[in-house]
Amino acid sequence: YANFFKTKDERVKSDLVELVAICDNDPAKKDKVAEDFPGMPFFDNYLDLLESGLVNAIVTTVPHYEHVGMGIDALERGIHLLGEKPAGVYTKEVLRLIETAEQNPETTFAIFFNQRTNPLYRRVKELMEAGAIGELQRATWFITTWWRPQGYYNQSNWRATWGGEGGGVLVNQAPHQLDLLQWICGKPEKVFAKMTYGAGRDIVVENEVNALLDFGNGATGSFITCTNDLTGTDRLEIFGTKGKIIVEDSKKMTLTQLKKPEAELSENMAMEDVMKLFMGQLDADEMYTVTTEEFTQAFGDQHIEVINNFASHIVKGTDLLAPGAEGINGVRLANAMHLSDWLGQEVAYDHDSDQYLELLNERIKEEGKFDTKA
Repeated sequence: YANFFKTKDERVKSDLVELVAICDNDPAKKDKVAEDFPGMPFFDNYLDLLESGLVNAIVTTVPHYEHVGMGIDALERGIHLLGEKPAGVYTKEVLRLIETAEQNPETTFAIFFNQRTNPLYRRVKELMEAGAIGELQRATWFITTWWRPQGYYNQSNWRATWGGEGGGVLVNQAPHQLDLLQWICGKPEKVFAKMTYGAGRDIVVENEVNALLDFGNGATGSFITCTNDLTGTDRLEIFGTKGKIIVEDSKKMTLTQLKKPEAELSENMAMEDVMKLFMGQLDADEMYTVTTEEFTQAFGDQHIEVINNFASHIVKGTDLLAPGAEGINGVRLANAMHLSDWLGQEVAYDHDSDQYLELLNERIKEEGKFDTKA
């Protein structure tokens, strides 16, 4: 995110944000920082940065397992935290991070869910909260636009590993959608998932996921994602008792609203109208309306908005777009999907976190490259 400041981007419309130091354990980055930001303090150890007195907030753009430890170290020193997604790899460690934030209420803990700033998804959430399509009956997200060739996984030895990254597509590419699905539709109660590990790639983690969700009260859902589809699809469909919302390519939203609840239309439709329906003679305008909205957003705007909101919350008390404590929701859902596949059965969304960690550590041991987790 330092590049936003490098260009003096006019979209960083906040006098509350200033880049004052950079930390990276890659020695080559020191010369790069000196070139891009002459005179900028550079650290190769994050604890030295936290103890320097130069910063009062940090962004953790580091491998997943480092998110929690670095976050806790910052919060305990009274330094505000904007954590990258995911909040952590497994719920037990994320709970430690949340508890630390609660024990240090003078600090701000937010998470980089930049998709929450997307006006399209904010509009969808607004419609759902207003009951525009009635009660949820089904939510399906087909998000397979994450194509990654083998070279992507080869660039770092921690990528696509259980001990270094904590999983595959569910912890790397899809956390934004796992967050949005719950943010918009609510948390599921149960999960059943089937996965493929290393489909067409020399990796050990999941890169093909097909999950079924049970939201309770008869509402169901599905979540399909992968990283091996070169011509992937991005389609979110939310079906309710009074209509439907369809989002295509995260750019276009089609809202269909029934004039009356579907159950009422079904109950009161005369056989004469049923025949007209079958013959295509029924006037659709008498039954529902369809509206379409398209959204555009410049590249980088979402990240900038999260940073500015984070700073505004610290200084002015503005409501956070993505409170850090909510980061556990997507982690819990990803963990539930993993656990379901590992056990070959449906599992509760609020599953046994100890069992999950035990099975995760079994995979880390089998991998033989990293220490197990606690």
